[in-house]
Amino acid sequence: MLVGVVGKPNVGKSTFFAAATLKDVPIADYPFTTIQPNVGVAHLKTKCVCKEMGVKDSPRNSACVNGVRLVPVKIVDVAGLVEGASKGKGLGNQFLDDLRQADALIQVVDASGSTDLEGRKVPPGSHDPVADVAMVEREFDLWMFGILKKDWEKATRSLEQTGGKIVEHLAERLSGLSVTFADVEQSVLRLHLRTEKPSAWTDEQLMQFVVETRRLTKPSLVAANKSDLPSSAANIEALRRTGRRTVPCASEAELLLRKAAEHGLVSYSPGDPAFTVRDPLKLSPAQANALKMVDERVMKAYGGTGVQDAINQAFFDLLKAIVVFPVEDETKLSDKDGRVLPDAFVMKGGSTALDLARTVHTELADSFLYAVDARTGKRLGADHVLGDRDIVKIVSSGKRG
Repeated sequence: MLVGVVGKPNVGKSTFFAAATLKDVPIADYPFTTIQPNVGVAHLKTKCVCKEMGVKDSPRNSACVNGVRLVPVKIVDVAGLVEGASKGKGLGNQFLDDLRQADALIQVVDASGSTDLEGRKVPPGSHDPVADVAMVEREFDLWMFGILKKDWEKATRSLEQTGGKIVEHLAERLSGLSVTFADVEQSVLRLHLRTEKPSAWTDEQLMQFVVETRRLTKPSLVAANKSDLPSSAANIEALRRTGRRTVPCASEAELLLRKAAEHGLVSYSPGDPAFTVRDPLKLSPAQANALKMVDERVMKAYGGTGVQDAINQAFFDLLKAIVVFPVEDETKLSDKDGRVLPDAFVMKGGSTALDLARTVHTELADSFLYAVDARTGKRLGADHVLGDRDIVKIVSSGKRG
């Protein structure tokens, strides 16, 4: 699964991305610092099964810190979107295209209201971030609408003359955006659109279909960045009143804490509600003051920086992701080399035992026989739907995993 980080220019998207991935990317307080998409690895924070199972794990693909598993996931940061992006303004078509494969979106906004729609600096509190959220959604919708509207009349007349199916046509047109036949069918049914006469659909109906499909296939949340600034509190409440999932964030604070932890100055893990200074005497006056401000304005005010919370919500709440632990020896919970609980995989909700086999290795899926629930010893069929934190052994005719 892939989560896209989007928003207008100069709201702290690249800082959010850098704080989540510790990947060096250009960061500056002017629009269009980012041009090419940045892809990096963040981590989901979830409870490991090691303490429940009474074992000491030996992680290979993910870290376990005091019973908390940090499982790698992929996120992409794209350049800022401005009004008119769907028509190419600010290289908007290219930037929107960079989001094609995203399964969910984290929209970063400047909660302090100190940047206008173009990303230019304005007095704090003078701009409404609710307008930014609406603008980005509208530009994404207009871009999708343009994809469908191209040759729409010709295509729909042809379908009606040949007995073709509009749902299949729409699914094919939007397949590059990770939209499936089932997604299209669900949107059409919800809107009660006439599938036998698509040429009669109005532009308004087609746009309604686009909005419904975007909400279904690109669920999103708002990362209300710069939450530590005085003008942010009222705007965060205004964002929440729109009904959008909103997470207060302080990306600069998260980046500072992660860098400080990396250099051994503080004890901190992403998502922690507090941090501890290891040796105050090793801090410069500037470092001590910066950490004090983070503690007072962010940690005590919001219970954390919000960056890890936004990532966890994007995967676990928007995408209903689960974490599964594959093993080769269900009695020892180990792989063939004796490593206990070496791997943890993030999978979409509804994934089956066969999907897990395919994730581990395609050969396992090709020769799949059955799976085993390591907790109960029960055999599981290929279509068995997995649950979060399941521990599973895959048995195949060619290899056991």
